[in-house]
Amino acid sequence: MNLQHERIEALCGDLKLARVAAEWPALAERCEQEETTHGEFLERILAIENKARIERQRAALMKIATLPAVKTIEQYDFAFASGAPRAQIQELAALSFIERAENVVFLGPSGVGKSHLAQALAYRAVMAGIKTRFLTAADLMLQLATAHKQDRLKRYFNLAIMGPRLLVIDEIGYLPFGREEATLFFNVVAKRYERASIIVTSNLPFSQWAQAFADDQTLTAALLDRLLHHSHIVQISGESYRLKDKRKAGQVKVRN
Repeated sequence: MNLQHERIEALCGDLKLARVAAEWPALAERCEQEETTHGEFLERILAIENKARIERQRAALMKIATLPAVKTIEQYDFAFASGAPRAQIQELAALSFIERAENVVFLGPSGVGKSHLAQALAYRAVMAGIKTRFLTAADLMLQLATAHKQDRLKRYFNLAIMGPRLLVIDEIGYLPFGREEATLFFNVVAKRYERASIIVTSNLPFSQWAQAFADDQTLTAALLDRLLHHSHIVQISGESYRLKDKRKAGQVKVRN
């Protein structure tokens, strides 16, 4: 390594240009062979660094998102899920609802792919550079209750609830909330109302949501009023994907 290379490496270290430091010698040699201009070399090396920064940003956002798995819209089996509104889902995949601080509510029976689609939209948001967080309703309530007991609820709201531009809450209604939990959940929806987007999934029709919120009709009505005011309701019907897979494996008999 000559002195110039050492100086460039030191400058890259000071400027935190790790990818430039690693790739500029080979790129410089290639550009010299191709007789490209200095401007073309600069453009290529900056593009390499920009790509590296985008990759690091996505990796950091993926860590924050706490997605249980990577799901995509393309992986969703619309041929099997004939009860899924394909055009509406593909429109949501453009993510413009996040720019407008609108919500998305996936409703339908267990196993029709509500969580898959919620995760797919969350993953797409992360890839678009949007800060996102995915939680089940049960985990959210546990974290809220813990923060409340430890007298750090305000800090938790600022970081975990108001921090992400997209908050995904999966499986509302699978476990009923107590009155205190229901109130905390209402505060989540109320604080994000018209400020940032929420995606929720539930196997319960809206008429039964009070059962999940301590049978409090007044609180549930106020919650739904805020959640649904600017929202896209995606109603999915059909058979469970899990049953489909078991039938393929011969574990479930098909009744005539």
